[in-house]
Amino acid sequence: MDQALTGYSAMLGILRVALFWLALGVAVIAVLDWAVRTRKVNPFGPAGRFCRRFVDPLMAPVERHVVRRGGLPSSAPLWTLVVVIVGGILLIALLNLLGRVFADVAFGISSPARFGMLLLTWAFSLLRIALIVRVISTWIQVSPFSIWIRWSYLLTEWMLAPLRRVIPTFGPVDITPIVAFLLLGIIQSLLL
Repeated sequence: MDQALTGYSAMLGILRVALFWLALGVAVIAVLDWAVRTRKVNPFGPAGRFCRRFVDPLMAPVERHVVRRGGLPSSAPLWTLVVVIVGGILLIALLNLLGRVFADVAFGISSPARFGMLLLTWAFSLLRIALIVRVISTWIQVSPFSIWIRWSYLLTEWMLAPLRRVIPTFGPVDITPIVAFLLLGIIQSLLL
């Protein structure tokens, strides 16, 4: 079991490095495409031809989405970079969470007395996932009544509602999910 955890950790390290280089490559291409689109670089030179031939077909879906949301087409490369970076961070966070759950399963299976601790750890992990899904659903404006999102509201509203009465919002920003996430970590460390 330790070998599997070590292999998973090594795979996660390789994935982190690969995502870093992917983000760096996307950053270079996004800055180049942005420079061509805003005419900072000659659009008829070699860089402009490269962007029109290879990069623009890749940016077309992002550009359509940005324009539909009221943005400028020239900001599509920068939004692509943001999506790659945020997506990579979320992927690493999800894989870290799954790795912890896998380690907890190994810990709980090793002896029957630890099974209760395993269930408690899973409950805390499920609450954390529900908080993350709930926050992301508000960013991309998915209805809380959607079948894919509703479960996260049902699992987290009982702890966020009392926090909202105590913690004020900062304009449109609600920090109660962050506070709830930190409180879950503190409670879990005290119980386990």
